[in-house]
Amino acid sequence: MRFSKLFGKTLRQAPAEAESVSHQLLLRAGMIAQEAAGIYSYLPMGWRVLKKIENIIREEMDKAGGQELMLPVLQPFELWQQSGRYVSFGKSLFTLTDRKEHTLALGPTHEEVITDLVHRYVQSYRELPLLLYQIQTKLRDEPRPRSGLLRVREFIMKDLYSFDADEAGLDESYQKMCKAYRNIYARLGLPTLVVEADSGAIGGKESHEFMVLTEGGEDEVIYCSSCGYAANVEKAQFAKTAETVIPVSRNPESSEGEAKNLLSLEEIATPGTKAIEEVADFVGVPTSQTLKSVFYYADGEFIFVITRGDLEVNETKLRNALKCSDLRLATESEVNEAGLVAGFASPIGVKGVKVVADDSITLGSNFVVGANKPGYHFRNANYPRDFQVDLMADIALAQPGDSCLRCQGKLSLARGIEVGHVFKLGTFISERFGASFLDNDGKSRPIVMGCYGIGLGRLLAAIVEQSHDDQGIIWPLSVAPYQVYLCPLSLDKPMVAPTAEKIYQELQKEGIEVLFDDRDDSPGVKFNDADLLGIPLRLTLSPRTLQSQSVEAKWRMEKEAQLLPLENLAVQMKKLLDEAVKAQS
Repeated sequence: MRFSKLFGKTLRQAPAEAESVSHQLLLRAGMIAQEAAGIYSYLPMGWRVLKKIENIIREEMDKAGGQELMLPVLQPFELWQQSGRYVSFGKSLFTLTDRKEHTLALGPTHEEVITDLVHRYVQSYRELPLLLYQIQTKLRDEPRPRSGLLRVREFIMKDLYSFDADEAGLDESYQKMCKAYRNIYARLGLPTLVVEADSGAIGGKESHEFMVLTEGGEDEVIYCSSCGYAANVEKAQFAKTAETVIPVSRNPESSEGEAKNLLSLEEIATPGTKAIEEVADFVGVPTSQTLKSVFYYADGEFIFVITRGDLEVNETKLRNALKCSDLRLATESEVNEAGLVAGFASPIGVKGVKVVADDSITLGSNFVVGANKPGYHFRNANYPRDFQVDLMADIALAQPGDSCLRCQGKLSLARGIEVGHVFKLGTFISERFGASFLDNDGKSRPIVMGCYGIGLGRLLAAIVEQSHDDQGIIWPLSVAPYQVYLCPLSLDKPMVAPTAEKIYQELQKEGIEVLFDDRDDSPGVKFNDADLLGIPLRLTLSPRTLQSQSVEAKWRMEKEAQLLPLENLAVQMKKLLDEAVKAQS
């Protein structure tokens, strides 16, 4: 490809709205263009990268036994009603009505369609297991599209679905896919961490994410360096211990033994204190001996949530515990309408409101909690003596410094980008679609399912987030848009232009992918674009190198360059690139 003919332009500065590093660099390099919030066009350079990523994924899926097919983007809404997942997807599910007033969904995923298809074609255990996949556009009405390709509304995804006769078969398919994913990331030069994850709207009993740890990541990972436990912060668990209880009594001579006793509930004045820290300081107790009240609306129902004061609510865990699709904080006016006083509320004496509590309230005693009127709190509140809850669950947010549930080591926090998600779906979708088979004894049983997704655009962005410097992108050879950047300088000088043209033709004959910078621009402009575009190997031809019948070869990730003779240059380059590919594999 000649640079002068290349569609798209490089930019010296990224647009102001570009937040993440990958968003900035991909826009500056002319690889993507934003059409609307969360909607992007891939320009020729970016598309070449994406197609190479796609080919690597396809090769590994085929190697694992996957069969590729193509499913429709338009899906009958009845399929979503049959699975019931239109509720969990909520407003993220795009829908439309055709001219016959028939409602359709724009596929955010394809479990419904593929299960309906398998239901029609599979009858016997002899036809299992099956691994079916596609690489196709998905659409989700993302509420907050951001960070370029990392959070979008339209994206290309590889989704594979496994169909097995039993749980043992699902485990085998699951491990087979995890191995294929590791192979993909190794070929892309991406180090990944496998973490436990929340299944979200997809559902299922177990799921894992493959994370690329990077400061630019939008996800948070909690991990233990002692035992290797790792989980998305949405899913992460930690050891909740009973904090040392300070008896809250007006009697200054209370003995240490009284700390274990349940003291009498007592109302006290706490003027000007609302925040947990203010209340704890005023009363003279640690925040772990207070109870915190937070108010939500879950699918239109007012929810009173209570946790120990030193912990925060994990809204993903809360949503899962409530089995709701829409969860938001209640406004102050909504809290008042429920007859509660923000900053001074507690479940003591409250009626007609659903109360959800974190199980930490059972670890400790004699808590300080709101008295349900301004300027007052109760002390020595104890569950279940003084109040009841409708639902008790782990709804607390794990934080760095907490104790690991497995080994009691200290947990740490890192940021990451999810580049793959695998799920053990089980039978809940196959049962709803009647996707069953006859086993060896002629008994009908539901097919056991798994699903496995990789977002290609997100993967492309993750590579940039992981591999760049101040000058631009550094593509691995496996997915670089071109392998070689041919950069002749001083094209008006004798022999430079014809020699560059000859090199260009010879490299192409050897099957080497070349971007030929045939522009009549300054060395600075050309070198800056070469670094910005991130092509692995730059060949520089100039009047100076011609004097020694050579070209200057410089790898993008290295500072030093070397001179290569013009004679048999294409053969040398082929060998050099082949060796580099082997070294990276």
